[in-house]
Amino acid sequence: MTLVGASKRQPVEKLLAAHQAGLSVFGENRVQEAKSKIDLLPKDVQWHLIGPLQSNKARLAAQLFDVIHSVDRLKIARVLDREAKRLGRRIPCLLEINLGGEGSKHGFSADGLAATVTPLAELESLSIQGLMAIPPYGADPEASRAWFRQLRGLRDELAERNEWSDFSGWLSMGMSGDFEVAIEEGATHVRVGTALFGPRLDLGNAQ
Repeated sequence: MTLVGASKRQPVEKLLAAHQAGLSVFGENRVQEAKSKIDLLPKDVQWHLIGPLQSNKARLAAQLFDVIHSVDRLKIARVLDREAKRLGRRIPCLLEINLGGEGSKHGFSADGLAATVTPLAELESLSIQGLMAIPPYGADPEASRAWFRQLRGLRDELAERNEWSDFSGWLSMGMSGDFEVAIEEGATHVRVGTALFGPRLDLGNAQ
């Protein structure tokens, strides 16, 4: 299981302290904020993009990130594939799923997912490795359990299909409030921010 330190709006000093304590994977929501931090941390850090990606930031994202968790539509996948190919990279990615069909969230619909994303199996420079989701909010962490199980079921459905030959079955699910439940339900990556770093600071509106 990979602990991803969700470092959005956290000062570099806190990231350095976490790295010294043994954390080696950081997840940023915004491409420009990540760019401002990457050169200030040791080279052994892995950088994961865990927030939504705009097409006009795809080129920079393909340069900066080791893993992208938030491929949320066919268009952005194709743009990323083109940029990764231009760089001679093959980037591990996860497909973001909007489990609750919430208008405020990004992601593919769970309904008919396998058919919707089949074209992405043909991309040369994106390696789709699993699924990511942020379930609908619940005050009790147990409220997330059914959503995590649904994501695991969707992952299993994709894993059984022949077109996904190098699909590792990663599950990026669980944050500070519900990561323990996510781990119980099979998470391979948990994205933990405030539980590691404390409250976020106002670092401006970099996108």
